[in-house]
Amino acid sequence: MDFNWSSDYPEGVLSFLDTDLYKLTMQNAVFQHYPDVHVTYAFTNRTPEKKFSRKAFTWLCEQIYKLGHISLKDEELRFLKSHCTYLTDAYLGFLSEFRLSPREQLKPIFNPIGDDTGADDVIGDIHIEISGKWVDTILYEIPLLALTSEAYFKFMDTDWTYDGQEEKAFQKGLRILEAGCTLSEFGTRRRRDYHTQALVFRGLVNASKKAAEQGLSGKLTGTSNVHLAMRFNLAPIGTVAHEWFMGIAAITNDYENANEEALRRWVACFGEGVLGIALTDTFGTPAFLKSFSKPVRHLPGTTGATTDATKPPRSYAQIFTGVRQDSGDPAGFVKLMHEFYDSQGIKDKKTIVFSDSLDIEKCIEYKRVSDEQGFQSSFGVGTYLTNDFTQLSTGKKSVPLNIVIKLNSAVGNPAVKISDNIGKNTGDSAKVAEVKKLLGYVEKEWEGGDETKRWGTGESATNT
Repeated sequence: MDFNWSSDYPEGVLSFLDTDLYKLTMQNAVFQHYPDVHVTYAFTNRTPEKKFSRKAFTWLCEQIYKLGHISLKDEELRFLKSHCTYLTDAYLGFLSEFRLSPREQLKPIFNPIGDDTGADDVIGDIHIEISGKWVDTILYEIPLLALTSEAYFKFMDTDWTYDGQEEKAFQKGLRILEAGCTLSEFGTRRRRDYHTQALVFRGLVNASKKAAEQGLSGKLTGTSNVHLAMRFNLAPIGTVAHEWFMGIAAITNDYENANEEALRRWVACFGEGVLGIALTDTFGTPAFLKSFSKPVRHLPGTTGATTDATKPPRSYAQIFTGVRQDSGDPAGFVKLMHEFYDSQGIKDKKTIVFSDSLDIEKCIEYKRVSDEQGFQSSFGVGTYLTNDFTQLSTGKKSVPLNIVIKLNSAVGNPAVKISDNIGKNTGDSAKVAEVKKLLGYVEKEWEGGDETKRWGTGESATNT
C-alpha cells in the first residue's frame, strides 16, 4: 500500500488510525456501555526538567487543532472490518461519522518560566486539559503524547538525525527474535515522530523476514499502531489499558467490585476468548486476582448470558488467554501468576505479555523466567525502539520525554490508579489512600528487595 505525503518527513498525526489499537477497543466498549459519561484527563510530564519554548508550544497547538480535521477514510474502515473483526458493527458505524473537537474539548496551556516577553524563545512548561464525554475524548491520549514528544525533539533537542534508525531496529529485532521471543512494537506514545516509528517498524519487519529465513523460533506479531499495521498489512496488536478499569471504578465508586465489573462488561462487548489479555495492576495485582478467579457473570441479553446449567460456570481466569505485566517486578509477577493459576486448578498454558520499559536484555531474561514457570511470553517494546537516539555533538544518549495522560475523573468522581510500582500511582492522593485502605493494600517488597517495586494486600493472592 502506498502513502504519499508532500514531505519525506511528514510531521504530526497523519491518519485517524495513527493511534494504538487499545484506544479503539476501549472506545468500542465505552460506546456500548457508557456513551453519556463525562470525564476529564490529566497530563503529567515525569521529566519536568525538559522545558518547551513558546515556538514549540505554538507548533504543538497547531497540530492539536488539526486533529479536528481528520476522519476515518473508506480504506481505513475496510481495514478495520477485515483485520479487527471483534469491533462491533454499531461501533464501526459510529466511528465512520466520528470527529474529534479539540477546540471545544482541549485546553493547551503554556506556563513561562520567569518574565514572559512573548517571544518565541521564552521557555516554560506545558499543560493540557481534556474534558468531555468519555466516548468522544478517549482517542486524544495517544496523538497528544506523540505530538508533545515530537514538538520537544523538533524544537528543543535537535542534535540528532534519522540516520541508522532502520538498521538499529533491525539489529535489535533480530537479537530478540534469535532468543525465541514473540515481539510487538508498542512505541507510538513516546516516539520521536511518525517517520521514526515507520523506519523502526520497517527494520523490525525485515528482521522478522531474516529470522524466518534462518528458521528462528522468534516471531514479530505486529504493532500497536493501527495505521502502521495497515501500511504493512498486519493485524494491529492490543487489548485494554488501565483507563477502562479506572473509569468504571470512578463511575460506580465501588472499588471492591470494579475489577470484576470491568471484566464483565469487556466480555459482554467482545465475547469470551476475544481480546483476552487482562491487565492486572490498576488497583494492585493481588486485588485484581480476587476478581479474576470469580465465575463469569454475563449481562442479560449478551453473548453467553444463557449457560448450560449442568456445567460449572467458568471463571474469568479460565476464559482469558492471559495477562499483561506493566509494573512491579516481572519475576515476582510470573511466580505470583503461576501460584494463582495452580490454586485455581487451571492447567491450560497461559500467556504473559510484558510491556514495562523493555529492552533486549529484559526480554531475554523475562522469557527465561516465563519458560521456567510454564508460560507463553510476549513482549511489547516501546520507547526503546521508537525513541533511541544519540546526540550528534556528544555521542551521549538523547533522553526521551516521560509523559503520560491518565483519566482524572468520571461523572465528577476522581479516577485513580494504584500500581504494582508505588512510583506509578496516579490521581487524587486522598482517594488513593482511601482505596488502598479499602482494599487492604499494604506495601510489601517484591522478592529481590527492590524498594521501588511494591505491591500487596492483607491476604495472599492465591487465597481467593
